[in-house]
Amino acid sequence: MFPTKTDKARDELQGGQRTLSQRERALLLMADGRRTLTDFSPLFTNRDEAEQAIQALVLKGYLQDPQAVATARAQAEARAAAATPPAPVPAAEPIQFTATADNFDGKRSLATTRMFLFDICERMFVRRDPKFALQMRDALREARDRQAMLTIAALMLSEIEKTAGPERAESLRERIERLLPPAEIVH
Repeated sequence: MFPTKTDKARDELQGGQRTLSQRERALLLMADGRRTLTDFSPLFTNRDEAEQAIQALVLKGYLQDPQAVATARAQAEARAAAATPPAPVPAAEPIQFTATADNFDGKRSLATTRMFLFDICERMFVRRDPKFALQMRDALREARDRQAMLTIAALMLSEIEKTAGPERAESLRERIERLLPPAEIVH
């Protein structure tokens, strides 16, 4: 199963709403239709706990299995097609892209930065260097201020530069700078 967010999950992740635990919200943030149970397991003490959390979020309507949704939709369409004669198909309008997937116009915060760094840690290090990933996750859990986040980010970006190249590291560095709250000026 490759769970994806529902509209209810997107509403939960918007600012101001906090009905789920931090771990459940992290799971929602990671659910993009490309990750499996194995990818979510590091957030939990064991694989069974991760599976239970995913199933609970499915039952609550926050996550869905895109394959199950596609199958149900295809079955419903087949039933509808069998029941009604085909209608003329209008000409489709061309698809227009107006924004990049990397746009971020949300509130800058340490929490958002921490979640982004957790995500980088999961995507870039869990399989390649599990020990380093564990160290970074532990450090992120303890990070409480901007400087701590910058220190952890610098360590991670240094490793990313070695494995994925300087361009990738630089693009992630720019993203982190956009997520972090501005530095406080002390007079």
